[in-house]
Amino acid sequence: MYSGLFLLMVLTLSFLARRSLCTMAEPSLYSIAYVTVPDNEVAKKLAHGLVSNKLAACVNIIPQLTSVYEWEGKINEDSELLLMIKTRSAKVEPLTKYVKENHPYSVCEVITTPITGGNQAYLDWISKTVPE
Repeated sequence: MYSGLFLLMVLTLSFLARRSLCTMAEPSLYSIAYVTVPDNEVAKKLAHGLVSNKLAACVNIIPQLTSVYEWEGKINEDSELLLMIKTRSAKVEPLTKYVKENHPYSVCEVITTPITGGNQAYLDWISKTVPE
């Protein structure tokens, strides 16, 4: 009797452990998008467009990056700037579309990551600034 109960307990615990490992975390309401640009003029144009079109609450323009990458079989090294864009996760698709339509590169970088925590007042400000 105890061995059957023990086996049932082990199987139940194993099932619960696997279930909790496989359960997806709740999707984040907020995301950060990273976009590289060739110069300050492009950076400001994109930043102003994203904010004025309510696709982003804030865009930080980070200067003086050196990007080393392979393109068309050659290793390249270029000076670039980085845009760090705070937005709602629901706006990532239209934000990406806007960047692609207004970026000078034929294949532009738009990489996003969810925001999983932070100052709640700041996150609330993103919600207020970027409508659903």
